[in-house]
Amino acid sequence: MKRQRGISRSSALAVVLGLGGSLVAAPAVADGPRAPQVRWATCPEDVVAEAAPTELQCATVPVPVDYADPGSARIDLMISRLAGANPAKRRGTLMLNPGGPGGSGLAQPALLVARGLPAGVLDSYDLIGMDTRGVGHSAPVKCGFTLDGPYITNIPPYAVDDAAVTARAKVAEQVAEQCARNDRDGSLRHLTTANTARDLDRIRAALGEERTSYLGYSYGTALGAAYASMFPERSDRIVLDSNIGDTHLDRDGMRRFALGMEQSFPDFAKWAAARHDSYGLGRTPAQVRRTYFTLAKRVDKAPVAGFDGNLLRQYTFGNLFKKMQYPKLAQQWQTLANGGDTAARRLLSQNATAGEVPPSFDNSLSVFLAVTCNDVEWPENVDTYRHGVAKDRKRYPLFGAATANITPCAFWPHAPAEPPVAVNDDGPRNVLLVQNQRDAPTPHHGGKMLRQKFADRSRLLSIDDSGHGAYVLGDNPCALNTTTRYLVEGKMPGKDILCRAG
Repeated sequence: MKRQRGISRSSALAVVLGLGGSLVAAPAVADGPRAPQVRWATCPEDVVAEAAPTELQCATVPVPVDYADPGSARIDLMISRLAGANPAKRRGTLMLNPGGPGGSGLAQPALLVARGLPAGVLDSYDLIGMDTRGVGHSAPVKCGFTLDGPYITNIPPYAVDDAAVTARAKVAEQVAEQCARNDRDGSLRHLTTANTARDLDRIRAALGEERTSYLGYSYGTALGAAYASMFPERSDRIVLDSNIGDTHLDRDGMRRFALGMEQSFPDFAKWAAARHDSYGLGRTPAQVRRTYFTLAKRVDKAPVAGFDGNLLRQYTFGNLFKKMQYPKLAQQWQTLANGGDTAARRLLSQNATAGEVPPSFDNSLSVFLAVTCNDVEWPENVDTYRHGVAKDRKRYPLFGAATANITPCAFWPHAPAEPPVAVNDDGPRNVLLVQNQRDAPTPHHGGKMLRQKFADRSRLLSIDDSGHGAYVLGDNPCALNTTTRYLVEGKMPGKDILCRAG
């Protein structure tokens, strides 16, 4: 089937967070160690502004569009650098990835500094941020998405019944066709996790490093797992934080978002119940949960200021990522519960208006789709998704009928050019997996999955906490100290560790 096909809406944007084809698989080997080849200069203005007051340097590294064709065209990838603060203690490079796929990482070194990245790490490494292929300043791709279109987030809308899955299938097919129409230079099919891992090795070589360390969050764990698997002897100290469970995001991985919401929601419910006199959402966590279902059902039937049940569910999911977002979520629920259209419009307008489209909106959605759909084959039969929605609506009632719904990957015009990268457990013991026990988009199960696949190459650091992102982004001292000790001193835990609530 697919091989024949050569003001409130912005609230869901926070969610935008990732077999054998007919082609011969591209080789894993990239360039070996060499003298540094990059020329550092001032970063683009948008990167300078985002990184301020930290000053970064930027450069470009050329890579092949298609690694299976040595003579293919080249694209320039932009990278950034925050040089190590103490040359005498410098160990090497620490490559960074913020997740996505589709997230810009050029300012990430500065953002981690602002969050308190320990001085020992800053002394030990040049921090290397980057826009991976297709993103931002690295040959960006765009499908042409707009806020007033039917596709505004990479998580499908909540399907209230079978008919909703059928209706969404039409949108998903149109989106896949739209991406194909806008792919005028044929670059979309080359956006894969495997190719991006090959790009990392080109960057390592261009920097003149024999090996590189790596810190990746969310989808960045899939990229890091792929790099450590494809280039085990060129990987130094690898930290994968908030793991999706493999080297790619597939249908099962997206469905685990619903598991993560079920596991994370009780923390919010407990928080809201303790503040019932302020928000009125329920005096017990069970009552708060019932309030969620009552509100969702109500706005399913009668949206408030354009805010319907799908947006409520997406908005709730996105605001479970960080505990600091709980007050905003509670305020939103309270406004919707009161039913005041004017008050709801005033509150919603604080997020964004229909005309305020983030510059990265189209690009981020497009890269997410390309990488996710190109990495692995997705089911094409709409009935498969109907059955999945019916099952997950029962087992994960908070969000399951959304994450099991159909995506454009079912109609993607390109078959995967190679199998997804297999996790390689034959290599140095250098992979530290960091995972909160309650994480909406990347539940703890993802960390356990990679721990099993990497076997003795890895150790799992579990944290009794809720939220997306633990190292530096969280506030657990055990997680911070253990990870910093590994990055700076190379002390990998001898066994898996559970960090108690700090």
